[in-house]
Amino acid sequence: MRIVFIGAGNLATNLAEALIRAGHDVLQVYSRTADSADAFGDAYECSAFTDINKIRCDADAYIFALKDDALVGVATQLAERVKDKLFVHTAGSMPMDVLPVEHRGVLYPMQTFSKKRITDFKHIPTFIEASTDADLQTLRQLAESITDRVTEMSSADRVYLHLGAVFCCNFTNRMYALAEKMLEEHGIPFEVMLPLIKETSCKVEKMSPRKAQTGPAIRWDENVIQKHLEMLDSEVDMKQIYSMLSENIHKEYM
Repeated sequence: MRIVFIGAGNLATNLAEALIRAGHDVLQVYSRTADSADAFGDAYECSAFTDINKIRCDADAYIFALKDDALVGVATQLAERVKDKLFVHTAGSMPMDVLPVEHRGVLYPMQTFSKKRITDFKHIPTFIEASTDADLQTLRQLAESITDRVTEMSSADRVYLHLGAVFCCNFTNRMYALAEKMLEEHGIPFEVMLPLIKETSCKVEKMSPRKAQTGPAIRWDENVIQKHLEMLDSEVDMKQIYSMLSENIHKEYM
């Protein structure tokens, strides 16, 4: 397929890499910032623009990988010029129908992405939705060219999938960052945590997260919990998070 990317961020960069490796043509990229557009264009040898009016009208699909608050405005602007083409957004939290065109769909790869770490798409769960059966078939073929885990899912269900991903990924990573800051203040490298993180992740591949829970909160070891809270007296936010999570875990296992 001949594809134009609207957006040049983390997801767009990884998705473009996967699509090009699968034999698709990335023709152009649009980004609001010149540096991002140019970096994407240089990496994937395509034209790069910061003016949406310079986007060509003859691609097979237009893939929107933008912040949620920018998606509708940019899609509406492009729809004034581009007619009868497939518009696809990649957002887990936005319904398909925000795209103001007849031929529309969603391709949501549920993974965390960074520009500096290109991810292998082959096993990434990818969720699709489209406005017509023909568009769904086109989108399925596109998705299956880069991953072997493609599932059709409605916008109504996908928002819960996205919410679950925020808990499993974004909030968990924030815990890593808080731990890293505290450890480094005491001269302890964060890398000592990596075996623990890996084993925690591996366990939930074999058992439910509820059964995998360990730690002082599940036992309600008050001596340990109180000591930890005292250690966090100077870190008000961390102390509040620790207390809230400990109480939540304890309630679950009472």
